[in-house]
Amino acid sequence: MGGGHPYDGRPATTSAYPNGSALTDHRDEAVVVGGGFYGLRVALFLRQRLGFRHVRVFEMLDSVMERASYVNQARVHNGYHYPRSILTAYRSRVNFPGFVDEYRDAVVDDFDHYYAIARAHSKVNARQFELFCTRIGAAWRPAPTPIAAMFHPGRIERSYAVREPAFDARVLRELLLDRISRAGGIDISLGDEVSSIAALPDGRVLLEASSGSYTADRVVGAGYSRINVLHRSSHLEQVALQHEISEMALVELPPALRGLGLTVMDGPFFSVMPFPSRGLHTLSHVRFTPRYRWRDGSGQPALDPQAVFSMADRTSGFTGMRADVIRYVPALAAMRQVDSLREVKTVLAKSDLDDSRPILYRPDHGIANYTCIMGGKLDNIYDVLSELEHDSVSA
Repeated sequence: MGGGHPYDGRPATTSAYPNGSALTDHRDEAVVVGGGFYGLRVALFLRQRLGFRHVRVFEMLDSVMERASYVNQARVHNGYHYPRSILTAYRSRVNFPGFVDEYRDAVVDDFDHYYAIARAHSKVNARQFELFCTRIGAAWRPAPTPIAAMFHPGRIERSYAVREPAFDARVLRELLLDRISRAGGIDISLGDEVSSIAALPDGRVLLEASSGSYTADRVVGAGYSRINVLHRSSHLEQVALQHEISEMALVELPPALRGLGLTVMDGPFFSVMPFPSRGLHTLSHVRFTPRYRWRDGSGQPALDPQAVFSMADRTSGFTGMRADVIRYVPALAAMRQVDSLREVKTVLAKSDLDDSRPILYRPDHGIANYTCIMGGKLDNIYDVLSELEHDSVSA
């Protein structure tokens, strides 16, 4: 089923990019494969910043930003989460102000967030975490006594107050769609899957989609977990990806804890974060959230993440999560599971070693003018936009 998001052709009134919004020149057709946050934001960038006259977004579902852009911790990363990957943490710190400013209407900053370091099984200790924060310029202060007392003293070495907001994914989607509507020249084709891409002799790219054949001067693949599905059908090299069928419990916290976010790291621990789109909290656990894991390539059978997801066991791991969590924060025993969020979580295979989340950016991946991208966190979108602009200037 094809379809399009309406637009009224009025000029955009917000900046397309923190460095400015002037059109550079005028080109013809660009296509983005995938209607998640990255796909939509890239489409806007191609139209407003890089000057394409028309941009078409293909989304296989009947709505945009329904999958990984919605099902995640809703954390606006400020660097604290990656003490074993200084580059990932630093890029989060650099991108944080821009994201908070550009999407301030979707940013929820009305809760207190605390990180804690476990005494055992943690891959960093408190001193190392403090030095790490200093290196990336991330502010922290000791958690207030009542908060520190919530943590089990025998299992938690130290706790810290930090600033790390959440975002409302539904508000974020509406903000993006409104900007796309006002920019004009961007068509979103829903329920329309791109099955293959191929090079044409004149340098353009041929796409086969559910709704027909298309050509484009520039194609950006932003299909997240299904990047390699497109690559295999197009006879392109696969990207080394790791996939997980994951579950985050949606929980209601006892009244005294509802204004808090709690993260114990870095190791087999957990995080309790506000999830503004549902007015609840997510509970994720390093040991219980991943339900099934596999990798593309390396002799492994080629699997379609969507097919695996559709057949995945829906049994909840909440009981195991809760049993472990209350060992560290006994007051969480009163939380109540309301629902669960399930999704395919995809990272670069090499990220399994150091918990890093580098941006995947591969220009001319097997085909001239086809760029493959994937980001692990929404707030690092600016790294992708910078690379797209760099390539445009260099071309």
